[in-house]
Amino acid sequence: MSIERDALAPLPGRIVTERDFWRGGDLDLDAYLDRVGLRGADLPPTLDTLRAVHRAHLAHIPFENLQLVLDRPVLLDVPALTDKMVHRRRGGYCYEQNLLLAAVLDRLGFVFTALAARVVIGAEGHPRPSTHAVLLVELDGRRWMADVGFGGGGLLEPFPLADGHQEERGGWGLRLDRVDDVGPDEWLLRSFDGRTWRDMYMFATAAMLPQDYAIFSHFLTTHPRSPFRGRLMAQRMAPHAQSLLTNTALVTKHPDGTHEEREIAIEDVPDVLDGVFGIGLTEQERGVVVDRLKDFTSM
Repeated sequence: MSIERDALAPLPGRIVTERDFWRGGDLDLDAYLDRVGLRGADLPPTLDTLRAVHRAHLAHIPFENLQLVLDRPVLLDVPALTDKMVHRRRGGYCYEQNLLLAAVLDRLGFVFTALAARVVIGAEGHPRPSTHAVLLVELDGRRWMADVGFGGGGLLEPFPLADGHQEERGGWGLRLDRVDDVGPDEWLLRSFDGRTWRDMYMFATAAMLPQDYAIFSHFLTTHPRSPFRGRLMAQRMAPHAQSLLTNTALVTKHPDGTHEEREIAIEDVPDVLDGVFGIGLTEQERGVVVDRLKDFTSM
């Protein structure tokens, strides 16, 4: 028995009618470009622009978790991200960093998808939840990873989504492989530490939205076992050197696997945050950081 076409119900409408996912219009673009040293640059949505923005963002906006140290909420809307990381010249952690980058790319006319990644450094083969953000940018028929928020090192520049691709940038070696440990569309990013390849994070290409990141971020900022609670963290990734501060230990890593480490007096940590990472704090904030470090280091 057939049904006449005229008797069929009309085609359903779109499930998601709100398409302005990344809120690029809420961004103070001129202030952002001034913050990262690109004010006045011609920035069409090309690979050269993506590379320039990626490198400039990393060079000027550090990774850090001071919102939690200062007992403040981590806000992920674009005006709040702009106020904190652009106007107040602070840094942020992965969701803050890559959501700010997403707003920038959206404003500049790029087409991209947001992804979720599971960090596998130190996991020793045990699965972890997807708690990291990565962007996948489409350009001229190719897809490029963009990630300015990985606190354990990572991409200096966009990286092509290509099985087995490896390259060196600024002395740092990276490799991407397709894997099937969790599902059929999983990718693994590795870094070279001067001696061996180190697994960093895995991701699938299923699309995420800011609403998804808000749930993941809530978990990371509230769970008692979160690596972002109970310690101070700051990181700056640059060609030929990566600076990391964990509480009072300042480590400088090099692409050949060598590193230097020194212990910082608690009272000097705010000066190190300013001088090494470009994170300026008010006098009140400096006092809170010192007091919290005394608590962290006495545990």
